Amino acid sequence: MSFDGPWPYIYIAIAGWLATDFWRWSGVIAGNRIDEKSEVLNWVRAVATALVAAVIAKLIVYPTGVLEASPLWLRLGSVAVGATAFFTVGRKPAVGIGVSIATLAVGLSMLGF
Repeated sequence: MSFDGPWPYIYIAIAGWLATDFWRWSGVIAGNRIDEKSEVLNWVRAVATALVAAVIAKLIVYPTGVLEASPLWLRLGSVAVGATAFFTVGRKPAVGIGVSIATLAVGLSMLGF
């Protein structure tokens, strides 16, 4: 059997679509029936927020690539400065992210990266 051409990629795309699309539509259907102030939805929001926080924490504490060589104190300091800017300016995510990135860039530049 030959795996030449686009057929393996087409198979992967269809299998991936079938595996995830069912759950997406199930979520849409179930989500329309849940009251916005219900405990179930509060739990879902809490779990989603915790998962995002865990991924971000992993990226900060155990980075890969170029950031792996940067010191932990600089990465944590950049997050702290960005969080301070986020809360000071009125909870604007773009400001917090921009200030964090700028702080990290300046710190890396000062360290000679």
